[in-house]
Amino acid sequence: MNLKEVWEYRELLYFLAWRDIKVRYKQTVLGVAWAALQPVFTLIIFSVIFGWLVKVPSDDVPYPFFAFCALLPWQLFTSSMSATSNSLVANQHLITKIAFPRLVIPLSAAVVSLLDFSIAFLVLLAMMVFYKITPTIAMLTLPIFILLTMATAFGIGTWLSSLNVKYRDVRHILPFLTQGWMFATPVLYSSILVPEPWRLLYALNPMVGAIEGFRWALLGTNNASGPMVLVSTSVTVMLLLSGVCYFHRKERTFADRV
Repeated sequence: MNLKEVWEYRELLYFLAWRDIKVRYKQTVLGVAWAALQPVFTLIIFSVIFGWLVKVPSDDVPYPFFAFCALLPWQLFTSSMSATSNSLVANQHLITKIAFPRLVIPLSAAVVSLLDFSIAFLVLLAMMVFYKITPTIAMLTLPIFILLTMATAFGIGTWLSSLNVKYRDVRHILPFLTQGWMFATPVLYSSILVPEPWRLLYALNPMVGAIEGFRWALLGTNNASGPMVLVSTSVTVMLLLSGVCYFHRKERTFADRV
């Protein structure tokens, strides 16, 4: 994979990302406000069911804020993975007519998800003020866990985008995959509910380290143990490298099959 060639086409990446942003919010009444409304509506439902009715432990933090700290990186992951997975099929007119490094397409799709995340993050900051939660120096590590989330989504997305060119079932399987994956990830609950002997095995889910690290950076919880984050990060690196390599191996066949 020639990363230098991808860098040379960075202007195309910016163009594709900006085009996707404009298309996403074109002819909408609320515009970019949807980026904040979607996680807020989801949070209300989760707070009523899991915070009020089920009373899931939330590490002595108000459940809405506890859940929102995980919901933000989770939605960044799912939206980025979904956009990346469908990016080649959605841009088939470019693939069949123009020669350029195809990795630019899933990269641009992944970048767009960061805009929604940034807008929704403003809601999280407002919640910190409302619940009188004082940020600590650990908050400076948030970019690390955001990067870990994006790397996981991109690694899986490159696998799925390559497969989606040949097998269009991928777009139908993806919603079921993300729904089941959410319940296997500490979004609605804390990883301390997982028995300690099983936690390293549980951390093979790469989003475990990202989400618990995100909570640790905002809340100072002790759930993001070093070994768990290390295991999750290792899985993310393997997914990313294998996904990009598989994408590169199949790249020459995209124009014929898309």
